[in-house]
Amino acid sequence: MPALVRRLVPQGQWRMPVAAGEKTLYLTFDDGPIPDETPFVLEQLAGVGAQGTFFCVGDNVARHPDVARQVLAGGHRLGNHTYHHLNGWKTPTEEYLANVARCQQTLDSLAPPVVAEGRPLLRPPYGRITRPLAHTLAATHQLIMWDVLTYDFDVTYAPEQCLRTALRYSRPGAIVVFHDSLKASRNLRYVLPRYLQYFAERGYQFKAL
Repeated sequence: MPALVRRLVPQGQWRMPVAAGEKTLYLTFDDGPIPDETPFVLEQLAGVGAQGTFFCVGDNVARHPDVARQVLAGGHRLGNHTYHHLNGWKTPTEEYLANVARCQQTLDSLAPPVVAEGRPLLRPPYGRITRPLAHTLAATHQLIMWDVLTYDFDVTYAPEQCLRTALRYSRPGAIVVFHDSLKASRNLRYVLPRYLQYFAERGYQFKAL
């Protein structure tokens, strides 16, 4: 992610610190949980003993609480992605904050000890958030951005190209974004198994945030 973009949200965590020689990646999955796609991700992660972080749309959690519980049962972490996947550049501040709070209440109702460790995690949908809004939310949430965006959601992006891009830019400490959504399904199902295998064979670990 270019340094200029990072400066737009200085409160955000764009990459995780790692010790010299440490091979760790932080995989994140946005927009779920939903049937089929989220369980597919969980199966792939389990195959290499990986843990990940799922930034959930609150409305999807309310519709599919059993899928959200599957995520927790796998040892993964849930994060807030607003209740209705709001664009922070286009949504009034009070409405956005209320939507974040509603999503957090939904997540907390599943497993408070898991989602309430320290400040809960929040990723703004699209990465779009104003500076004043980021400042306000940083007081109550850890704002998680990303180092590598796979573009798995882009239906014009060929799966092979998506994989090449993800492999090329991933580095120790990278926060990598995938999507457990129907829109991303074609690329996700091609890229994720190959991505995990590539880095697992090279001694990498995959940890939750």
